[in-house]
Amino acid sequence: MLMKAGRLVIRKISKYKRRVSRIVWLINMLLSVISLFFASAYAQTISGETDCLPAGGFTLCQNLWGANAGVGSQSSTLISALEDSVSWSTNWTWANNENSVKSYANVESTTAKGLQLANITTAPTTWSWSYEMQSQGIRADVAYDIWTGVPPVGTPASANSSYEIMIWLSGLGGIQPVGSPVTSNVALAGHTWDLWKGPNTNWQVLSFVTQTEITDFSVDLKEFFDYIVAEQGVDATQYLQSIQAGTEPFTGAANLITTDYSVSIA
Repeated sequence: MLMKAGRLVIRKISKYKRRVSRIVWLINMLLSVISLFFASAYAQTISGETDCLPAGGFTLCQNLWGANAGVGSQSSTLISALEDSVSWSTNWTWANNENSVKSYANVESTTAKGLQLANITTAPTTWSWSYEMQSQGIRADVAYDIWTGVPPVGTPASANSSYEIMIWLSGLGGIQPVGSPVTSNVALAGHTWDLWKGPNTNWQVLSFVTQTEITDFSVDLKEFFDYIVAEQGVDATQYLQSIQAGTEPFTGAANLITTDYSVSIA
């Protein structure tokens, strides 16, 4: 009797395990379907010269403003987006006129703007990126492009722009920013930079160029704002009009992926 009862218990346990295994399998399948759904919902690619795409609290734009200076193509893909962070990639191939920028594919925050530099108490940002593929000898930078002006609102690179502040996290192939170097070994946000300065159209460009490539960047941009006010004569009443983050390719081919990017101001 005991052996028979034991066999019944074993059979019931085995049956229970099979049911549990099937439930676990169904849950995993459901999670896979949900993941695929959200991936397909966000994985949108743009390829037009002026194409832009809403991306949570950001806007992803191709901005192939210098394409006529070369021969090639570029597309950008939104991987995922939330109100406070975004992941995206851009794939490009450009040739000819190696000293000319062909594009600035970028994400722009829709909320980190509209405050005067004097009134910004913090401007935290994170940016994790990598080249999934790159040809030998590419010429390109990976950089923030931050715009300020007298009015609270202004389109980047417009009549309302007073200053363009670039923060180069990478510069390959011997490329150089606008203007000329004005000082070196500037210690800000835990890194060391060379500062370039020069005019472009109706605004001044200040470019902080890293001395070593930075692929994981987590800082408070307020340190840069305070520096340009204290050391470079930028008026603290200037309004922050835009914060963009992207890449300027000159020549070569690459696929650049941003796995995580965020920025905010207060």
